[in-house]
Amino acid sequence: MAEQTLVQVSRLLDERGLSAFQVKLLIWSLFIVLIDGYDIAAIAFAAPELVKSWGIERNTLGAVFSASLVGILFGSAFFGWVGDRFGRKTALVASNLVFGVLTLVAAFSTNLNQLFWLRLLAGLGIGGVIPNVVAINVESAPRQLRATLALIAVGCVPIGGAIPGFVTAAFVPHYGWQILFLLGGIVPIIIAIAAMFGLPESIKYMAVHESHRRAMQKVIAAIRPDFNVPPNARFVVEDEKQFPGFNPKYLFGNGLALITPLLWLLFALNLMGYFFLISWTPTLLTAAQLPPTTAALAGALLQVGGTIGSLVLCRWLEQHRFFAIAIMFVLAVPAVGLIGFAGMTSKLALLITTFFAGFFVLGIQSGINVAGALVYPTSLRANGSGWELGIGRIGSIVGPLVGALFIGLPVQQLYMWSALPFVFGAIICLAIHYLNTARLRSPAHGEGQPAPAE
Repeated sequence: MAEQTLVQVSRLLDERGLSAFQVKLLIWSLFIVLIDGYDIAAIAFAAPELVKSWGIERNTLGAVFSASLVGILFGSAFFGWVGDRFGRKTALVASNLVFGVLTLVAAFSTNLNQLFWLRLLAGLGIGGVIPNVVAINVESAPRQLRATLALIAVGCVPIGGAIPGFVTAAFVPHYGWQILFLLGGIVPIIIAIAAMFGLPESIKYMAVHESHRRAMQKVIAAIRPDFNVPPNARFVVEDEKQFPGFNPKYLFGNGLALITPLLWLLFALNLMGYFFLISWTPTLLTAAQLPPTTAALAGALLQVGGTIGSLVLCRWLEQHRFFAIAIMFVLAVPAVGLIGFAGMTSKLALLITTFFAGFFVLGIQSGINVAGALVYPTSLRANGSGWELGIGRIGSIVGPLVGALFIGLPVQQLYMWSALPFVFGAIICLAIHYLNTARLRSPAHGEGQPAPAE
């Protein structure tokens, strides 16, 4: 009888397939990641106006570019823990409120020092979004769609990052740089308040937390009306090994002792190159005597290319994960390195080159956000993803700061040097692919399931 009281949650999701529940969750995720991407990128598009309005030197912007990334360094790990401890929904609502309020206040900054501290504190909230969006989608999807749905969700972060470029071109000349932060503050506050009432919780999170039993029964009734939950049923996530706590030491067990630090290094390398590109591209191209509108559009196309790359390649990334990401790293090297030369050739060449640079670089980031999270089970997923993004943010902090140090170099040389992290990223990603494939095939893996395709 005891066996009959177990409700296997993964099996229920697999048998039902895609349902209205997953679609609703995906729509909510898209709104959340769009404004998250917007707030990350807004400072890069405000920067040229700050130089003119405040009469500051370009090389003083490096600290402000990195400020929110320092906050994200701690916010990713903290809100990853919040997500595993109190729920993905709670973490997403709280993180949106934090960065929404602080971004709104940043619109009234009068100097770089004020803007630095407000961006740093806003970064705490920004850092909580991706780990929990990945976790909530992966844990509510059938097996064959876990990575795909999460990739679609986080793949729209770059589109959010592109929106400030269009806002800059259309509104900043009339309303000033402040409009970027006014929009970036009001919208996430509205989303957070609405999410309190409309955002569903992760199905597997509810399954492993008895306090969510009633909500879990309602979800099962909605997605599987033909399934009657026994009164004494116990919900289990049968295809994942669970851990009793949230201590980061669990991220190094079960064959992950080498994979976890390599994942952190991989995130750091890609985020170093990624944030150099999105932080400095509008400013560098303006300094290279290109029209401000062209520079803004080039920065926007980095983000658009990233979104298209994530969505077009999501099934390929689902099937091959780290191996596919390693190939994208290789292709990112020439795409990034040629931006400076393209900018000296023609406007069309520049826009095409920045599009493909974004296609690979931001596509890589969406891929590793999901593939990195899928390495861990439900009880550790947001925590593991948060640590990946948190430690990886060291690279995102270094990228803009290095850009400030080498601001005097010709633009062509700067972009050639900025391609170097992607060379190392390809090597590290291949190493993770082989190590993780061996781990999943090992009898000691212990999840009772065949190894997924890598």
